[in-house]
Amino acid sequence: MIPVPSGVRVWLAVGHTDMRRGMSGLALQVQEALGRDPYAGDLYVFRGRRGDLVKIVWHDGLGMSLYAKSLERGRFI
Repeated sequence: MIPVPSGVRVWLAVGHTDMRRGMSGLALQVQEALGRDPYAGDLYVFRGRRGDLVKIVWHDGLGMSLYAKSLERGRFI
């Protein structure tokens, strides 16, 4: 479990995202599509087309982090 400070906002990207993108590509998508600053300390959650993978981008004040969660069965709705 990664401790996230209280007051951090979570932004969910609607639709599907190209899961081949890494940290830089997803941060660019946050800037262009969402119009937000990816370095502001908020969490940005992206879902793949198949729904079995999510990626989370978060800047904790020290650096950008990329977290991924893949399901063996089922999908993220």
